[in-house]
Amino acid sequence: MKSHVSARFAPALVALAFAATLAGCAPDGPAPYTPPPPPPPPPITLAPSLIQEASAWRGYMARANAISPAFKSGDDIQVSLRTAAAYEPKQFLRGAVAWAAIVALQDPTFVAELRKVAADPAQRIAMRDQLISNPNMATILPGAESAAGLILQALGAEGQRMVVNGRAVKQAAYDVQHSAWSKASVTDRDGRLIAAKSLSATPMMGDAADVMLMQQASTGPMAATPLGLTAVSAPPPWSPLVVRGLTLAALAAIGEAGDANLAAITTLSAEPNAAYCLNMAKLNLYQCLAVSKPHYEDIFCMGQHILIDTGACVVKWSGATMPPEPIRPVVAPAPARRTTAAARSPKKPAVRR
Repeated sequence: MKSHVSARFAPALVALAFAATLAGCAPDGPAPYTPPPPPPPPPITLAPSLIQEASAWRGYMARANAISPAFKSGDDIQVSLRTAAAYEPKQFLRGAVAWAAIVALQDPTFVAELRKVAADPAQRIAMRDQLISNPNMATILPGAESAAGLILQALGAEGQRMVVNGRAVKQAAYDVQHSAWSKASVTDRDGRLIAAKSLSATPMMGDAADVMLMQQASTGPMAATPLGLTAVSAPPPWSPLVVRGLTLAALAAIGEAGDANLAAITTLSAEPNAAYCLNMAKLNLYQCLAVSKPHYEDIFCMGQHILIDTGACVVKWSGATMPPEPIRPVVAPAPARRTTAAARSPKKPAVRR
């Protein structure tokens, strides 16, 4: 029995003896302290409310750019007028800045360099505070030129498209006058002016599917659903709105553009010149509608003071150029008819000799 027990526990005794040998070889004193690994950097973060506003801005631009100049009735005009007037200037500006930030986050170099900063808590907090207090700091970040190029491309294209569509709608105000219905007076003129002012004070909402797309795109250049933008480097100087979009993107890339910092980063969209541009477009719209009577004049108000003026604001914000005016065919006047006596008198036949 004794030999049986010894054989049974022999492996365990060997293991204990080996452990004791190792312990005897270990140096005296406690084991050296190994610090825990640093915490991982926070993920790329953009506050959900800003993603919602970026989507709302995109949705409005899509609806406005889809307005057709082929109006068939006064009701057609009023439906399009309500669609075009439905943006609140402050939210429109916040949405444009948020969209610019999401666009800049598609630049791999810009994001990769900022993720290095995000890994160090002290550097991350220092950069956050500097960007919020001085947005122009974003202009010297690595990759800023290509990220700014993306913003210029995306914002500029949207604004140019709106200007071109606005010109077509404005031209329809003249073309439609061959139809008798276009010269009839607008019914409830005061009501449609009140409706335009009310829509201008009502916040927009983003489409659920587009909000999800913006959420995915805001996670950076490796997003599951990329935006398909082509990077084009744009050297400085950049417009204030492009700089603010870059700044918000930089804060998001280091994980500091979430709800915890929302109050501070919301001030990035407070750009006075951009706000003035939108407010003037709205004021001119109200004044135009106040004196407009026939239907074709409402078309003019919509084409000029909503689509063209607002689109021009976006083009200016991006630093892009206004699209060229369309070349309209010039009809040459008919040649003047000769009225001299020689022209009126029939030519006499030659006399034969």
